[in-house]
Amino acid sequence: MSTSTIVLIIVIAYLGVLLFIGWYTTRKIGSNEDFLVAGRRLGPVMLAGTLTATEIGGGSTMGVVEKSYGAWGMSALWYVVAMGVTCLIMAIFARNMRDTMVKTVPEYFRRRYDRPSGLFTSIVMLLPLIGLTAAQFIASGVVFSVVMGWDYNVAVAVISVVVIIYSTMGGMWSVSLTDFIQMILIIFGMALAIPYSLDLVGGWDAVVAHTAPAKLSMTEGIGIPTIISLIVMYTASFIVGQEAMQRLYSAKDGKAALSGALLAAGVFALFSVIPASLGLICHYAVELNLIDGSLIASQGAKYALPTLALQTMPGWVVGLLFAGLISATMSSASSDLLGAGSIIANDIYRVYINPNASDAQILRLARTMMVCVGILGLVIAIFNTKALIDLLMFTFSFRAGGAFFPYLLGHYWKGASSRGAWGGLVLGSLGVLAVEYKWFSFFGLDPIFAGLAVSLIAYILLSKMFPPKKASTELAAE
Repeated sequence: MSTSTIVLIIVIAYLGVLLFIGWYTTRKIGSNEDFLVAGRRLGPVMLAGTLTATEIGGGSTMGVVEKSYGAWGMSALWYVVAMGVTCLIMAIFARNMRDTMVKTVPEYFRRRYDRPSGLFTSIVMLLPLIGLTAAQFIASGVVFSVVMGWDYNVAVAVISVVVIIYSTMGGMWSVSLTDFIQMILIIFGMALAIPYSLDLVGGWDAVVAHTAPAKLSMTEGIGIPTIISLIVMYTASFIVGQEAMQRLYSAKDGKAALSGALLAAGVFALFSVIPASLGLICHYAVELNLIDGSLIASQGAKYALPTLALQTMPGWVVGLLFAGLISATMSSASSDLLGAGSIIANDIYRVYINPNASDAQILRLARTMMVCVGILGLVIAIFNTKALIDLLMFTFSFRAGGAFFPYLLGHYWKGASSRGAWGGLVLGSLGVLAVEYKWFSFFGLDPIFAGLAVSLIAYILLSKMFPPKKASTELAAE
């Protein structure tokens, strides 16, 4: 049986398993809470699995291999390790965040501060979820088209339909179960590539002996400033990101949320070594002409991992590896879809359009909106309009710059007020925009740093100037 046939069978079987899980989990959906936060019954292991699978996407797999092959070398592992550091930071606050018993981040703002702030955060958090969905569909489509030999548009359509179906069937139950399987497949599939590729090049010692010290350094290629930037950006965006916070809200209790975040940090740290090592191995193999690097030379280092896999590994390993790569992007896309549907149904429709909506209506609308966002993401992915995707991805930083401190500190500071929150949200967001569009420079740092600094100052000053009527961190009743 040829390698392409084996790969085809494994990938199709994998997609079939995802659809089966989506169908199976529909039986667990009895309420809106079951759909949006899995009935708040996720234990630490399941929580860690779904959190890591959500955040490990195309950039954390093929992207790290590409960077390791190129200028970053082994230090490319920080792209993933930084996520682990973020999870350690999240663990500090995990209990408090879980104990709020909200379903979405905008719901927290609405009940902690006021309704308009909930609407504002709903909008600024919805846009990046659409962009992230499209970006993951694109990454999945690229890998799937290579694996299947299909046209890109056909490949991205198939992937998108599968993600939309299993995500809308079971909501968080479906997404968390598939994420757990995908997390195992991502790690197992990529880890299997290590021994086969090392066997080709004569072992890790041979790679080290023929690789420049700078590429072996844990920090030199990426640089300390970039590492710090990654940690800050991940921390800010994860802690206010619906796709990450929805996992903590789904934990069965505060202890499970804490343990899950800590476990996820460990998984990120362990996984980071795999794609970084594969990038170095591939670079060494191409330099010594042990594999044909013409595709990499003509199309770029993004093809480093597929090139290494197809030329060094048996069909069943290639199949598992590609299934893992596809699952990395699909798991992220399903989480973004669920986050978008949750915000539209829970924070826009139920609050502003139909306050008397029943549980069944909210559930039905969430599913409908997930399908609509999925179709929109598919259209964007097919046309692959770079300007539009860049705009939507920019909102990833935009949402965090203004919302991070009002969200995080609101759990602890009794003196925080709605005017302080508004000042942090609006002025922080404007700070991000100002640096992004070069209205001014903030010490040469990324836009999110300006947003965070302005947001924190405005949040504290305005809360002091206009204190709340009642000093408390308690949330208002719905």
